[in-house]
Amino acid sequence: MLTLFTNRYQAFRPSQGVPVRITLGAPRFKLPYPLTCAVRELAPRREYFSKSLPEFTAAYRADLDQLGATWIAQRLRQIAEEQGDHRLVLLCFEDLSDPAQWCHRRIFASWWKDVTGDGVRELGPLGSPYEQGTLL
Repeated sequence: MLTLFTNRYQAFRPSQGVPVRITLGAPRFKLPYPLTCAVRELAPRREYFSKSLPEFTAAYRADLDQLGATWIAQRLRQIAEEQGDHRLVLLCFEDLSDPAQWCHRRIFASWWKDVTGDGVRELGPLGSPYEQGTLL
């Protein structure tokens, strides 16, 4: 069994599950919890950050398609088994309570729902574009 969530590093709480880094870089600020798991393959490439949201989304989703849901699920299940908890929380930096913000964790969640049928709930507060379902 595998249950996926998303959140930002600063809003994550250990009671939510296992924190999993999906960013190229680790937080440079002190976290109140250990961050020992990472799936760097789920981080977008550096060159994507200069792109518009539609271009970024298309490029990132193409990368996810290339990895494939089977490989991603195996990697995430491995972490869940090692950690003894089926609840994995995929973390990045963006504060989605700000309606102007968007991030790859919700693009991943949308892709995952499209290819597996399984939803990935955001645990942090969401701004209006996400509440309206445009990226869920």
